[in-house]
Amino acid sequence: MQLNVIFKNTNYGDSLFKPEEIAAIEARITAKKEIPFITCLVRNKDMKLTPEEVVRQLYLYRLINHYGYPASRMKVEYPVHFGRDVKKADIAIMDKDNPSSVYIIVEAKQPKEKDGKDQLKSYVSSTSAPIAVWINGKQVSHYWRKDTKSNTVVFEQLSDIPTVSETLTDVLNESVNYEELKKRDKITNEKRALRDFIVDIEDDILANAGVDSFEEVFKLIFAKLYDELIGSKDANYRLQFRKTGDTDSELKAKIDKLFESAKKKWTGIFSDKILLTPSHLSVCVSTLQDVKLFNNNLDVVDDAFEYLMNKSQKGEKGQYFTPRYVIDMCVKMMNPKENENIIDTAAGSSGFTMHAIFHVWNKIRKELNLPAGEGFTTDERKPRETEFVRDHIFAIDFDEKAVRVARTLNLIAGDGESNVIHLNTLNYDTWNEVASPRQWQYITGYNRLLDTPKRGRR
Repeated sequence: MQLNVIFKNTNYGDSLFKPEEIAAIEARITAKKEIPFITCLVRNKDMKLTPEEVVRQLYLYRLINHYGYPASRMKVEYPVHFGRDVKKADIAIMDKDNPSSVYIIVEAKQPKEKDGKDQLKSYVSSTSAPIAVWINGKQVSHYWRKDTKSNTVVFEQLSDIPTVSETLTDVLNESVNYEELKKRDKITNEKRALRDFIVDIEDDILANAGVDSFEEVFKLIFAKLYDELIGSKDANYRLQFRKTGDTDSELKAKIDKLFESAKKKWTGIFSDKILLTPSHLSVCVSTLQDVKLFNNNLDVVDDAFEYLMNKSQKGEKGQYFTPRYVIDMCVKMMNPKENENIIDTAAGSSGFTMHAIFHVWNKIRKELNLPAGEGFTTDERKPRETEFVRDHIFAIDFDEKAVRVARTLNLIAGDGESNVIHLNTLNYDTWNEVASPRQWQYITGYNRLLDTPKRGRR
Protein backbone atom coordinates (compact mmCIF):
# COMPACT_ATOMS: atom_id res chain seq x y z
CA MET A 1 0.00 0.00 0.00
CA GLN A 2 1.30 3.46 -0.87
CA LEU A 3 1.50 6.19 1.73
CA ASN A 4 -0.43 8.58 -0.50
CA VAL A 5 -3.47 6.32 -0.02
CA ILE A 6 -3.23 6.69 3.75
CA PHE A 7 -2.67 10.44 3.41
CA LYS A 8 -5.54 10.96 0.97
CA ASN A 9 -7.23 13.54 3.18
CA THR A 10 -4.10 15.51 4.02
CA ASN A 11 -1.66 17.74 2.13
CA TYR A 12 1.08 15.13 2.24
CA GLY A 13 4.16 15.71 0.11
CA ASP A 14 7.20 13.49 -0.15
CA SER A 15 9.79 16.29 -0.29
CA LEU A 16 11.02 15.77 3.29
CA PHE A 17 11.60 12.02 3.11
CA LYS A 18 13.72 10.27 0.50
CA PRO A 19 12.12 7.76 -1.92
CA GLU A 20 14.06 4.90 -0.34
CA GLU A 21 12.73 5.81 3.11
CA ILE A 22 9.16 5.89 1.82
CA ALA A 23 9.67 2.60 -0.05
CA ALA A 24 11.07 0.94 3.08
CA ILE A 25 7.96 1.85 5.08
CA GLU A 26 5.53 0.92 2.28
CA ALA A 27 7.17 -2.50 1.97
CA ARG A 28 6.33 -3.28 5.61
CA ILE A 29 2.65 -2.32 5.48
CA THR A 30 0.12 -5.11 5.92
CA ALA A 31 -3.67 -4.98 5.81
CA LYS A 32 -6.11 -6.44 8.32
CA LYS A 33 -9.66 -6.25 7.03
CA GLU A 34 -8.48 -3.52 4.63
CA ILE A 35 -7.04 -1.48 7.52
CA PRO A 36 -3.29 -0.78 7.14
CA PHE A 37 -0.91 -1.85 9.90
CA ILE A 38 2.85 -1.80 10.34
CA THR A 39 5.21 -3.48 12.78
CA CYS A 40 6.77 -0.69 14.85
CA LEU A 41 10.55 -0.52 14.56
CA VAL A 42 10.88 0.08 18.30
CA ARG A 43 7.85 -1.58 19.95
CA ASN A 44 8.00 -4.60 17.62
CA LYS A 45 4.23 -4.92 17.49
CA ASP A 46 1.63 -4.14 14.87
CA MET A 47 0.33 -0.59 14.94
CA LYS A 48 -2.59 0.85 13.01
CA LEU A 49 -1.24 3.22 10.38
CA THR A 50 -2.80 6.62 10.96
CA PRO A 51 -1.19 9.57 9.17
CA GLU A 52 0.57 10.55 12.40
CA GLU A 53 1.86 7.01 12.91
CA VAL A 54 3.26 7.00 9.37
CA VAL A 55 5.25 10.15 10.12
CA ARG A 56 6.53 8.57 13.33
CA GLN A 57 7.59 5.36 11.56
CA LEU A 58 9.29 7.30 8.78
CA TYR A 59 11.27 9.28 11.32
CA LEU A 60 12.11 6.19 13.35
CA TYR A 61 13.49 4.65 10.15
CA ARG A 62 15.61 7.78 9.59
CA LEU A 63 16.85 7.83 13.18
CA ILE A 64 18.04 4.23 12.84
CA ASN A 65 19.33 4.19 9.26
CA HIS A 66 20.57 7.75 8.74
CA TYR A 67 21.50 9.02 12.19
CA GLY A 68 22.58 5.59 13.45
CA TYR A 69 20.68 5.48 16.74
CA PRO A 70 19.93 1.90 17.84
CA ALA A 71 16.31 1.02 18.50
CA SER A 72 17.37 -0.11 21.98
CA ARG A 73 18.00 3.55 22.93
CA MET A 74 14.52 4.66 21.79
CA LYS A 75 11.20 4.71 23.55
CA VAL A 76 7.83 5.36 21.89
CA GLU A 77 4.96 6.99 23.78
CA TYR A 78 7.44 8.01 26.46
CA PRO A 79 5.67 9.21 29.65
CA VAL A 80 6.40 12.82 30.62
CA HIS A 81 5.23 13.88 34.07
CA PHE A 82 3.68 17.25 34.86
CA GLY A 83 2.84 16.93 38.55
CA ARG A 84 -0.02 14.43 38.66
CA ASP A 85 -0.61 14.64 34.93
CA VAL A 86 1.20 12.34 32.55
CA LYS A 87 1.49 12.97 28.82
CA LYS A 88 3.23 10.87 26.22
CA ALA A 89 6.00 12.07 23.91
CA ASP A 90 5.99 10.38 20.51
CA ILE A 91 9.67 9.38 20.54
CA ALA A 92 12.39 9.68 23.16
CA ILE A 93 16.05 8.84 22.56
CA MET A 94 17.81 8.09 25.81
CA ASP A 95 21.29 9.28 26.73
CA LYS A 96 23.93 6.66 25.87
CA ASP A 97 25.81 7.17 29.16
CA ASN A 98 22.74 7.62 31.35
CA PRO A 99 19.84 5.51 30.02
CA SER A 100 17.40 7.06 32.50
CA SER A 101 17.91 10.55 31.02
CA VAL A 102 16.30 11.75 27.80
CA TYR A 103 18.68 13.01 25.11
CA ILE A 104 16.25 13.83 22.26
CA ILE A 105 12.48 14.31 22.34
CA VAL A 106 10.48 14.03 19.08
CA GLU A 107 6.94 15.22 18.48
CA ALA A 108 5.41 13.76 15.29
CA LYS A 109 2.29 15.24 13.72
CA GLN A 110 0.23 14.39 10.67
CA PRO A 111 0.95 16.51 7.57
CA LYS A 112 -1.91 18.98 8.05
CA GLU A 113 -0.91 19.68 11.62
CA LYS A 114 1.07 22.83 12.46
CA ASP A 115 0.62 22.90 16.23
CA GLY A 116 2.58 21.01 18.84
CA LYS A 117 5.78 23.04 19.17
CA ASP A 118 4.76 24.49 22.53
CA GLN A 119 3.83 21.00 23.66
CA LEU A 120 7.23 19.73 22.54
CA LYS A 121 9.02 22.48 24.44
CA SER A 122 7.08 21.62 27.57
CA TYR A 123 8.29 18.01 27.24
CA VAL A 124 11.86 19.24 26.92
CA SER A 125 11.55 21.50 29.95
CA SER A 126 10.07 18.71 32.03
CA THR A 127 12.67 16.08 31.04
CA SER A 128 15.64 18.48 30.66
CA ALA A 129 16.37 16.92 27.29
CA PRO A 130 18.92 19.09 25.43
CA ILE A 131 17.52 18.43 21.92
CA ALA A 132 14.03 18.40 20.42
CA VAL A 133 12.50 17.65 17.01
CA TRP A 134 9.10 18.68 15.64
CA ILE A 135 8.07 16.98 12.41
CA ASN A 136 4.83 16.72 10.45
CA GLY A 137 5.98 14.81 7.37
CA LYS A 138 6.39 17.97 5.29
CA GLN A 139 8.42 20.17 7.61
CA VAL A 140 10.91 19.53 10.37
CA SER A 141 12.33 21.81 13.06
CA HIS A 142 15.30 20.93 15.26
CA TYR A 143 15.85 22.73 18.57
CA TRP A 144 18.34 22.77 21.39
CA ARG A 145 17.54 23.90 24.90
CA LYS A 146 19.79 26.75 25.86
CA ASP A 147 20.08 27.82 29.49
CA THR A 148 20.83 31.54 29.83
CA LYS A 149 22.67 33.38 32.60
CA SER A 150 19.34 34.67 33.90
CA ASN A 151 18.19 31.05 34.45
CA THR A 152 15.62 31.25 31.68
CA VAL A 153 15.34 28.62 28.97
CA VAL A 154 15.59 29.61 25.30
CA PHE A 155 14.98 27.27 22.38
CA GLU A 156 17.22 27.87 19.38
CA GLN A 157 16.96 26.08 16.07
CA LEU A 158 19.63 23.63 14.95
CA SER A 159 20.59 22.84 11.37
CA ASP A 160 20.14 19.17 12.23
CA ILE A 161 20.41 16.82 15.17
CA PRO A 162 23.69 15.03 15.90
CA THR A 163 24.27 11.56 14.49
CA VAL A 164 25.03 8.79 16.96
CA SER A 165 28.76 9.50 16.61
CA GLU A 166 28.43 13.30 16.97
CA THR A 167 27.79 15.59 19.90
CA LEU A 168 25.58 18.65 20.20
CA THR A 169 28.77 20.74 20.26
CA ASP A 170 29.78 19.30 16.89
CA VAL A 171 26.53 20.54 15.36
CA LEU A 172 26.69 23.94 17.07
CA ASN A 173 30.28 24.53 15.91
CA GLU A 174 29.68 23.51 12.31
CA SER A 175 30.51 26.06 9.60
CA VAL A 176 29.35 25.89 5.98
CA ASN A 177 30.03 27.55 2.65
CA TYR A 178 27.47 28.73 0.10
CA GLU A 179 27.36 25.41 -1.79
CA GLU A 180 26.55 23.58 1.43
CA LEU A 181 23.85 26.14 2.23
CA LYS A 182 22.23 25.43 -1.14
CA LYS A 183 21.88 21.77 -0.17
CA ARG A 184 20.41 22.63 3.23
CA ASP A 185 17.99 25.33 2.02
CA LYS A 186 14.76 24.83 3.91
CA ILE A 187 12.74 26.87 1.44
CA THR A 188 13.54 24.32 -1.27
CA ASN A 189 13.71 21.15 0.80
CA GLU A 190 10.59 21.73 2.87
CA LYS A 191 8.60 23.80 0.35
CA ARG A 192 8.21 26.56 2.93
CA ALA A 193 7.94 30.31 2.47
CA LEU A 194 10.37 32.78 3.98
CA ARG A 195 7.43 34.40 5.77
CA ASP A 196 6.94 31.11 7.71
CA PHE A 197 10.37 31.50 9.28
CA ILE A 198 9.69 35.15 10.04
CA VAL A 199 6.47 34.15 11.80
CA ASP A 200 8.52 31.69 13.89
CA ILE A 201 10.89 34.51 14.85
CA GLU A 202 8.00 36.80 15.76
CA ASP A 203 6.34 34.12 17.87
CA ASP A 204 9.54 33.08 19.63
CA ILE A 205 11.36 36.37 20.12
CA LEU A 206 10.27 39.62 18.50
CA ALA A 207 6.91 39.86 20.23
CA ASN A 208 8.74 40.44 23.53
CA ALA A 209 11.91 42.10 22.27
CA GLY A 210 10.63 45.68 22.37
CA VAL A 211 11.74 46.45 18.80
CA ASP A 212 10.15 47.20 15.44
CA SER A 213 9.74 43.75 13.87
CA PHE A 214 9.80 45.14 10.34
CA GLU A 215 13.05 47.03 10.85
CA GLU A 216 14.94 44.29 12.65
CA VAL A 217 13.93 41.47 10.31
CA PHE A 218 14.71 43.74 7.35
CA LYS A 219 18.21 44.30 8.76
CA LEU A 220 18.77 40.57 9.22
CA ILE A 221 17.65 39.75 5.68
CA PHE A 222 19.83 42.60 4.40
CA ALA A 223 22.90 41.21 6.20
CA LYS A 224 22.16 37.65 5.13
CA LEU A 225 21.83 38.63 1.47
CA TYR A 226 25.26 40.25 1.63
CA ASP A 227 26.74 37.17 3.32
CA GLU A 228 25.34 34.90 0.59
CA LEU A 229 26.62 37.23 -2.13
CA ILE A 230 30.17 37.04 -0.77
CA GLY A 231 29.89 33.27 -0.33
CA SER A 232 28.68 32.77 -3.89
CA LYS A 233 31.86 34.42 -5.22
CA ASP A 234 34.33 32.55 -3.01
CA ALA A 235 34.09 28.78 -2.49
CA ASN A 236 36.43 29.00 0.52
CA TYR A 237 34.36 31.63 2.31
CA ARG A 238 32.64 30.31 5.44
CA LEU A 239 29.26 31.96 5.85
CA GLN A 240 29.10 34.36 8.77
CA PHE A 241 25.33 34.52 9.18
CA ARG A 242 25.13 31.44 11.36
CA LYS A 243 25.99 30.19 14.80
CA THR A 244 29.35 28.41 14.75
CA GLY A 245 30.13 27.95 18.42
CA ASP A 246 30.00 31.69 19.15
CA THR A 247 28.80 33.14 22.40
CA ASP A 248 25.79 35.44 22.03
CA SER A 249 28.06 38.49 22.29
CA GLU A 250 30.51 37.10 19.72
CA LEU A 251 27.66 36.34 17.33
CA LYS A 252 26.26 39.86 17.78
CA ALA A 253 29.65 41.37 16.91
CA LYS A 254 29.92 39.13 13.84
CA ILE A 255 26.44 39.99 12.53
CA ASP A 256 26.93 43.71 13.27
CA LYS A 257 30.12 43.67 11.18
CA LEU A 258 28.30 41.88 8.36
CA PHE A 259 25.47 44.41 8.46
CA GLU A 260 27.88 47.36 8.33
CA SER A 261 29.60 45.86 5.28
CA ALA A 262 26.22 45.36 3.58
CA LYS A 263 25.33 49.02 4.27
CA LYS A 264 28.53 50.13 2.53
CA LYS A 265 27.81 48.03 -0.55
CA TRP A 266 24.10 48.85 -0.83
CA THR A 267 23.88 52.44 0.32
CA GLY A 268 20.82 54.49 1.14
CA ILE A 269 18.80 51.81 2.95
CA PHE A 270 19.84 51.96 6.61
CA SER A 271 21.51 54.54 8.79
CA ASP A 272 21.13 52.87 12.19
CA LYS A 273 22.35 49.63 13.76
CA ILE A 274 20.79 46.27 14.64
CA LEU A 275 18.89 46.85 17.88
CA LEU A 276 18.29 43.24 18.92
CA THR A 277 20.01 42.11 22.09
CA PRO A 278 22.66 39.37 21.73
CA SER A 279 20.32 36.69 23.09
CA HIS A 280 17.41 37.73 20.86
CA LEU A 281 19.68 37.98 17.83
CA SER A 282 21.03 34.49 18.50
CA VAL A 283 17.56 32.94 18.22
CA CYS A 284 16.79 34.89 15.04
CA VAL A 285 20.03 33.84 13.37
CA SER A 286 19.54 30.19 14.28
CA THR A 287 16.08 30.30 12.66
CA LEU A 288 17.26 31.89 9.40
CA GLN A 289 20.72 30.40 8.98
CA ASP A 290 19.63 27.44 6.82
CA VAL A 291 17.36 29.51 4.58
CA LYS A 292 18.85 30.50 1.20
CA LEU A 293 17.64 33.82 -0.17
CA PHE A 294 19.60 34.29 -3.38
CA ASN A 295 18.91 32.15 -6.45
CA ASN A 296 15.38 31.53 -5.27
CA ASN A 297 12.54 33.27 -7.05
CA LEU A 298 12.34 36.95 -6.09
CA ASP A 299 8.80 36.29 -4.83
CA VAL A 300 10.33 34.41 -1.88
CA VAL A 301 11.89 37.60 -0.52
CA ASP A 302 9.21 39.94 -1.83
CA ASP A 303 6.45 37.93 -0.15
CA ALA A 304 8.25 38.15 3.19
CA PHE A 305 8.67 41.91 2.95
CA GLU A 306 5.03 42.34 1.97
CA TYR A 307 3.99 40.33 5.01
CA LEU A 308 6.07 42.56 7.28
CA MET A 309 4.69 45.75 5.74
CA ASN A 310 1.15 44.43 5.96
CA LYS A 311 1.59 43.89 9.67
CA SER A 312 3.22 47.23 10.35
CA GLN A 313 1.11 49.61 8.28
CA LYS A 314 -1.28 48.17 5.68
CA GLY A 315 -4.60 49.98 5.80
CA GLU A 316 -3.19 53.05 7.51
CA LYS A 317 -2.46 54.82 4.23
CA GLY A 318 -4.84 53.15 1.82
CA GLN A 319 -2.20 50.72 0.56
CA TYR A 320 -2.92 47.64 -1.47
CA PHE A 321 -0.34 45.09 -2.59
CA THR A 322 -1.17 43.49 -5.94
CA PRO A 323 -0.88 39.68 -5.98
CA ARG A 324 2.27 38.63 -7.79
CA TYR A 325 0.48 36.40 -10.29
CA VAL A 326 -1.64 39.41 -11.31
CA ILE A 327 1.52 41.49 -11.74
CA ASP A 328 3.09 38.78 -13.85
CA MET A 329 0.00 38.64 -16.09
CA CYS A 330 -0.05 42.43 -16.54
CA VAL A 331 3.63 42.58 -17.42
CA LYS A 332 3.23 39.85 -20.01
CA MET A 333 0.31 41.73 -21.53
CA MET A 334 2.29 44.99 -21.62
CA ASN A 335 5.33 43.15 -23.02
CA PRO A 336 7.87 45.92 -22.24
CA LYS A 337 10.86 46.38 -24.56
CA GLU A 338 14.50 47.06 -23.82
CA ASN A 339 14.38 50.60 -25.27
CA GLU A 340 11.17 51.61 -23.45
CA ASN A 341 10.94 53.58 -20.21
CA ILE A 342 8.87 52.05 -17.42
CA ILE A 343 7.60 54.00 -14.43
CA ASP A 344 5.34 52.97 -11.57
CA THR A 345 4.04 56.02 -9.72
CA ALA A 346 2.62 54.03 -6.79
CA ALA A 347 5.24 51.30 -6.67
CA GLY A 348 4.89 49.90 -3.18
CA SER A 349 7.62 47.27 -2.89
CA SER A 350 8.23 47.58 -6.64
CA GLY A 351 6.53 44.37 -7.76
CA PHE A 352 5.54 45.72 -11.19
CA THR A 353 8.94 47.20 -12.01
CA MET A 354 10.83 44.11 -10.80
CA HIS A 355 8.68 41.79 -12.91
CA ALA A 356 9.18 44.13 -15.87
CA ILE A 357 12.94 43.98 -15.31
CA PHE A 358 12.93 40.19 -15.32
CA HIS A 359 10.70 40.12 -18.40
CA VAL A 360 13.12 42.27 -20.40
CA TRP A 361 16.16 40.49 -19.00
CA ASN A 362 14.82 37.18 -20.25
CA LYS A 363 14.51 38.67 -23.74
CA ILE A 364 18.06 40.01 -23.58
CA ARG A 365 19.48 36.71 -22.39
CA LYS A 366 17.59 34.86 -25.11
CA GLU A 367 19.11 37.16 -27.74
CA LEU A 368 22.56 36.51 -26.25
CA ASN A 369 21.93 32.74 -26.24
CA LEU A 370 22.17 32.66 -22.45
CA PRO A 371 20.00 30.64 -20.06
CA ALA A 372 17.18 32.61 -18.47
CA GLY A 373 18.48 31.86 -14.97
CA GLU A 374 16.96 33.19 -11.75
CA GLY A 375 15.78 36.76 -11.41
CA PHE A 376 17.11 37.19 -7.89
CA THR A 377 20.61 35.85 -8.39
CA THR A 378 24.22 36.27 -7.32
CA ASP A 379 25.35 35.87 -10.94
CA GLU A 380 26.95 38.90 -12.54
CA ARG A 381 24.65 40.80 -14.89
CA LYS A 382 25.49 41.56 -18.50
CA PRO A 383 26.03 45.25 -19.50
CA ARG A 384 22.73 45.41 -21.41
CA GLU A 385 20.86 44.16 -18.35
CA THR A 386 22.36 46.73 -15.96
CA GLU A 387 22.00 49.54 -18.49
CA PHE A 388 18.29 48.77 -18.86
CA VAL A 389 17.75 48.99 -15.09
CA ARG A 390 19.85 52.15 -14.81
CA ASP A 391 18.32 54.08 -17.70
CA HIS A 392 14.74 52.86 -18.15
CA ILE A 393 13.20 51.70 -14.84
CA PHE A 394 11.66 54.15 -12.35
CA ALA A 395 9.56 53.58 -9.25
CA ILE A 396 7.99 56.16 -6.94
CA ASP A 397 6.11 55.73 -3.68
CA PHE A 398 5.20 58.02 -0.79
CA ASP A 399 5.75 55.36 1.91
CA GLU A 400 9.33 55.34 3.14
CA LYS A 401 9.32 51.70 4.32
CA ALA A 402 8.02 50.42 1.00
CA VAL A 403 10.59 52.51 -0.86
CA ARG A 404 13.46 51.09 1.19
CA VAL A 405 12.28 47.55 0.49
CA ALA A 406 11.88 48.31 -3.22
CA ARG A 407 15.30 49.91 -3.35
CA THR A 408 16.86 46.87 -1.68
CA LEU A 409 15.30 44.49 -4.20
CA ASN A 410 16.29 46.72 -7.11
CA LEU A 411 19.84 47.25 -5.87
CA ILE A 412 20.49 43.57 -5.39
CA ALA A 413 18.67 42.17 -8.41
CA GLY A 414 19.84 45.07 -10.59
CA ASP A 415 23.49 44.75 -9.62
CA GLY A 416 23.73 48.03 -7.73
CA GLU A 417 21.54 50.32 -9.87
CA SER A 418 18.24 51.73 -8.65
CA ASN A 419 15.83 54.51 -9.57
CA VAL A 420 13.44 53.99 -6.67
CA ILE A 421 12.40 57.37 -5.27
CA HIS A 422 10.55 58.48 -2.14
CA LEU A 423 8.07 61.10 -3.36
CA ASN A 424 4.34 61.80 -3.35
CA THR A 425 3.30 61.46 -6.99
CA LEU A 426 0.03 63.29 -6.35
CA ASN A 427 1.80 66.41 -5.15
CA TYR A 428 4.40 67.29 -7.77
CA ASP A 429 4.75 70.88 -6.45
CA THR A 430 6.52 69.58 -3.34
CA TRP A 431 9.12 67.48 -5.16
CA ASN A 432 11.84 70.13 -5.03
CA GLU A 433 11.21 70.58 -1.32
CA VAL A 434 11.30 66.86 -0.54
CA ALA A 435 14.19 65.91 -2.81
CA SER A 436 16.91 67.24 -0.52
CA PRO A 437 20.18 65.31 -0.47
CA ARG A 438 19.31 62.98 2.37
CA GLN A 439 20.80 59.50 2.28
CA TRP A 440 17.51 57.71 1.75
CA GLN A 441 16.25 60.10 -0.96
CA TYR A 442 18.31 58.52 -3.76
CA ILE A 443 19.15 61.76 -5.57
CA THR A 444 20.85 59.98 -8.46
CA GLY A 445 17.62 58.19 -9.38
CA TYR A 446 15.66 61.42 -8.91
CA ASN A 447 17.93 63.26 -11.34
CA ARG A 448 17.61 60.43 -13.87
CA LEU A 449 13.83 60.69 -13.59
CA LEU A 450 13.88 64.43 -14.29
CA ASP A 451 16.18 63.83 -17.24
CA THR A 452 13.95 61.16 -18.75
CA PRO A 453 11.91 63.54 -21.00
CA LYS A 454 15.13 64.59 -22.68
CA ARG A 455 15.73 61.00 -23.70
CA GLY A 456 12.15 60.49 -24.84
CA ARG A 457 9.69 59.04 -22.34
CA ARG A 458 7.50 56.19 -23.61
